[in-house]
Amino acid sequence: MKQNVARRDRALRAVAGCGMLAGSVLAPFPWAVRLLALGGGGLYLLATALFGACLGYRMLGISTCRAGRTRTE
Repeated sequence: MKQNVARRDRALRAVAGCGMLAGSVLAPFPWAVRLLALGGGGLYLLATALFGACLGYRMLGISTCRAGRTRTE
């Protein structure tokens, strides 16, 4: 998949993903909520930060990268 996430966006996703993973361990919610919502969301954000590609951005035709900044409609 082509990269569509810029460097600043990747950094914010990494920080948010780490925060969500920490919340999945420390939050006082039922384990299913912590595992699915916080853990799954945190892993997705870390994966998009690592690979630089976001499926949601691709489906919407959005790119935050300078070179690939196009919007298909």
